[in-house]
Amino acid sequence: MSTNEIFRSGDKLSLPVPDGRVSGSPVRIGGLNGVLATDKAKVDVSPTNADGTLNTSYNYGGGNPTGNASVWLVGVHDLAVSTTTTRAIGDPIYIITATNVLTTTDNSGANPLFGHAVEAKSATANEVIRVRIVN
Repeated sequence: MSTNEIFRSGDKLSLPVPDGRVSGSPVRIGGLNGVLATDKAKVDVSPTNADGTLNTSYNYGGGNPTGNASVWLVGVHDLAVSTTTTRAIGDPIYIITATNVLTTTDNSGANPLFGHAVEAKSATANEVIRVRIVN
């Protein structure tokens, strides 16, 4: 029996994510594609200020350590795709790594594959469609 197994499936992991990411956002972390299941955590501050008011910089983030979020690495998710290019079922969807915005173009290989459309996309910018994550 293996004694070094940490997670059986590894479908959802706590990972460090860029600032400004919230639950439901697509993200690329190194070579991993995912969708945030929780907001990015900020738990290194008190949830309340000295006067008893809520500290707006605090974020429980699903119990993750500061800077991390729970990230789904598999599945089909409803996600906005920024470009006005149409897509058919099975067509590739790419991610702009600098902004974590989904697009229909690979930009001459600069934008890595994020997943595939599982429903058609019209020529509407930022249209929400179902995308299957690939890793």
